[in-house]
Amino acid sequence: MTTLTRGLMYGAAAGAAGTTVLDAVSYCDMVLRGRAASSTPEVTVRRLSQKLHVPIPGEGEKQDNRVAGLGPLTGYAAGLGMGALLGVARAAGWRPSLATHYAVAAVGALVGTNGPMTLLRVTDPRTWSLVDWVSDIVPHVAYAVVTVAVVERMMPTAGRKGG
Repeated sequence: MTTLTRGLMYGAAAGAAGTTVLDAVSYCDMVLRGRAASSTPEVTVRRLSQKLHVPIPGEGEKQDNRVAGLGPLTGYAAGLGMGALLGVARAAGWRPSLATHYAVAAVGALVGTNGPMTLLRVTDPRTWSLVDWVSDIVPHVAYAVVTVAVVERMMPTAGRKGG
């Protein structure tokens, strides 16, 4: 296995661990505040389906159930994808400071999840309240901490360069 392929695989595994923590933190927020699950992933799937002219199979409840499954899978794709990018970058020699590594992972995950929703006009972060921002940023920071820790554990290096 090549170094870049190993980085891709280790990074995706790290992203999976980070995504699990992101979900757990989000579910804890729902429990603590009594808030409902967000419908934005499902709305995003429907809008993306329309924009790409790729219909979601089925009708009625069957289609709704598929969308309910596809919505969370977009989050997994973003989380594993960001982890994979971090792993490939590390395999290619990128050695940022820990602060930079955390920031890149958190911002990358935020952009990976919120970017499509914003571009498709499902949400507009400029209109979010402070509570909305906190409940979005905290899980993504948890994602970054776990993803970076796993990447660094799976792909140790002798030294760290500035970031």
